[in-house]
Order: sequence, then structure tokens, then C-alpha cells
Amino acid sequence: MKLFMLWDMEGVSGIFARDQVWFWEEGVSQGAAEEGRRLLMADVNSAVKAALGAGVDELIVCDTHHGGGNIILDRMITDPRVRYLEKSRGYENGQLRWMPGLNEAVDGFMMPGHHAMAGTHNAFLPHTWSLEWADFRINGQSVGEMGIEACFAGHWDIPVTMMQGDEAACREAEAQFPGVVTAAVKRAESRDRCAGPDPESARRLTAERVAEAVAKLRAGAFAPFRPSLPMTVTIRMASAGLAEAAAAKPGVERVDELTVTGHVGRRCDVVKWINGTGLP
Repeated sequence: MKLFMLWDMEGVSGIFARDQVWFWEEGVSQGAAEEGRRLLMADVNSAVKAALGAGVDELIVCDTHHGGGNIILDRMITDPRVRYLEKSRGYENGQLRWMPGLNEAVDGFMMPGHHAMAGTHNAFLPHTWSLEWADFRINGQSVGEMGIEACFAGHWDIPVTMMQGDEAACREAEAQFPGVVTAAVKRAESRDRCAGPDPESARRLTAERVAEAVAKLRAGAFAPFRPSLPMTVTIRMASAGLAEAAAAKPGVERVDELTVTGHVGRRCDVVKWINGTGLP
């Protein structure tokens, strides 16, 4: 069994404040950034150990938060079954692409450390890819980053098996991916702050859910997220100026003052039409 584990950071155990995770913002201390990365790496190591313990033969671990670059390889579990991607874009067969290694050889897709979509009530740092995107729809259905990423995986019929994050993000995943295994490791107190169990307890819960997801995948309990093709993808931008700039791209249509749309024939092109991210 081969898994692809795509890590974001807002949903990581023990990260309870905005400056621990959006550390590129002005005024954030180096200590807060280091603490956030330390918590991420501890979560990754725990989940990797759980996946291997559950009998996974191959595991790709991809750091996607802010493009990646948040894990330090010499602090990660070393095992010949595990491959770490320090960035979410890289080369495969000599060509630059999103999530290299995610292909027909992968059996299951996990999304730990994730967050709820833009506009979600009672969620910690909800957004969808960019603060410039107020709503993202595939064939009329609003989705967040999880839906975008799951659609990309659906190009190869790879199902979403597990996600970890705050309570709102887990509800979103459960509604969109029937049967998905979730680990709610925090609850929002405001948009910028949340609370939850201590990191060790949250990591134990996540490890249990990783193992549960592997068992369910082995039993064939999951289905991929495969919106019908061709797909109509629509984005409501945060401002009219952003919509105007997006509509200047080839193939992008402006629907109204804030909304643009595109039409794609492959699920892996779910965002390629707007920002170029995807397969060659």
C-alpha cells in the first residue's frame, strides 16, 4: 500500500494562535515561527510512525504550507519506505509539477494539518488557497483547499482517507468525503485563536485515526472525489480589482464584478486555469 500525506499547518496539534502558523506576517516573532514548525514536525513524525506501524509499504510526505519549506529533514523519521517533499512543487520525469509522486501508483490520500474553507463560521484561520479567493466552486459546489486537493487526487482515482484539523474543518471533510476518517485536535475560539488538548494527546488521537484510515483503505471503504467532466470552476474574488486582473488571463471569463470562471477537461487542472498549478 502506498500513501500520499499532504501536510498543511493550521490544523496541527498544539498550534493555537495565528502567529504560530502565519509567521510571514509583519511583527511575528522568530520564537512563534520556530514553535509552529516544531509542532508540525512532531505531528508529521507521529503520523508517519502510525502509518508505517499500520503496514503501509510506501509513504510520500509533502509539506504544502505556504508552498513548503517548514520541515527539517534531519529531524524527521528516517525510513526507506518514506520520501519527504520539502516543497509542494517539484520535478517528476524532468517536469515541474504540483505534488510530484501523486500518481496512479498511490492508493490513498491523507490531508493532516488542514483548515476549513473561506467564510466558515467558528473556524480557525479559514481560507481557500489565498485570501484573494472568497469562494471557490467546482460545478457549483463550494469547496475549500481540501476539495481542490482531493479533486487533483481524483484525476488518478485516489480517495481521501483521513484529515486532521479543527472541528469545523473536520465537519467540512466529513460532509464532502463520505466515510473519511477525521481527527479533531482543536476548536476555534475566534478566527485567530483556538484551543484543544495538549499536543501529545492530540498526536495520539491522530495516530489512531491514521491507523484506522489505513485499515479502512485496505478494506476498500473509500471512493475518490471525482466531479463530473468537463468541470466549470468559479471563483468569487475578494475585490473587483482582483477579478479584473484574473479575467485578463487566457480562457478566464468574468461573470460579474467579483466572479470569474474557467472550464477544464481534467480534474488535475482544477486550479491550473487560474494560477498555473497542476500537471505539465
